[in-house]
Amino acid sequence: MRSMWKGTVAFGLVAIPVRLYSATENRNLSFHQVHVEDGSRVRHRRFCEAEDKEVPYDEIGKGFETEDGKVVVLTEKDLDDLPLPSAHTIEVLRFVPIESVDPVYFDRSYFLEPEKSAVKPFLMLRDAMSKSGQVAVTKIAIRQRESLALLRVYRDVIMIETMLWPDEVRDPDFGFLQGDSPQVSAKEMKMAATLIEAMSEPVFEPGDYHDDFREALRSLVDAKIEGDETVEQPASAVTADDEVTSLLEALSHSIESTRAGRDESGKEKASSSSKRRPAKSTAKRATRSRSKAGSAG
Repeated sequence: MRSMWKGTVAFGLVAIPVRLYSATENRNLSFHQVHVEDGSRVRHRRFCEAEDKEVPYDEIGKGFETEDGKVVVLTEKDLDDLPLPSAHTIEVLRFVPIESVDPVYFDRSYFLEPEKSAVKPFLMLRDAMSKSGQVAVTKIAIRQRESLALLRVYRDVIMIETMLWPDEVRDPDFGFLQGDSPQVSAKEMKMAATLIEAMSEPVFEPGDYHDDFREALRSLVDAKIEGDETVEQPASAVTADDEVTSLLEALSHSIESTRAGRDESGKEKASSSSKRRPAKSTAKRATRSRSKAGSAG
């Protein structure tokens, strides 16, 4: 696994340098957008509407449109200069029972790995949380976005669960919750309780469940390959500047460029030429990984 964040867990006066790794992966089959008529790739390009020309990555920023139609332009430097303590420090704010946190707030899961010099305090925090049954409330900033987060023990490691902010969870404002609602009889409630009891298991076993749709999709693709229902993609005039043009490739390139600039040294981003090489290499590794995942599915 490749670390995507490097910083410190601050637990009182104890500082634990750690690295962050994504704890989950997408095992779905990967598809390109193609023209149904001939199977050729459909590519997305970044065009400036005013100048009607393609725009390179280093000339793209973020725009916030005001109510009067004007645009506030933010560059990468503007975002990097924002004061964001949680960009490098995960400060434990308080401890709460995990049962008090509704799963609706959970967003993404990450593993924490201590640096070699911090294994002992890491294990101390892990074991103390495990014994107490508590989770730690904290904040973390990843890719220029600060999130509420929880530190919790998973198997033998500490995980961090990024969370949504309270104002990002919608209220269930539905009509049937207003006014008079149908009354459920005691007999109906008793039958429902009996059914729940009959279908209950002592613990949740994730291995008991499978992605039937993914398996069916994989079978469909394999059947088309075995039945020789494939097409040769027609040659297209692709220049060196057009190599990374699909939406997914563009997003991957942007993410990898950002990671490369923030990875080990924390220095300013590398030049654009040095960013493209790791992105292409990573794209190849991702392609091989997807191919293996598809075969396993």
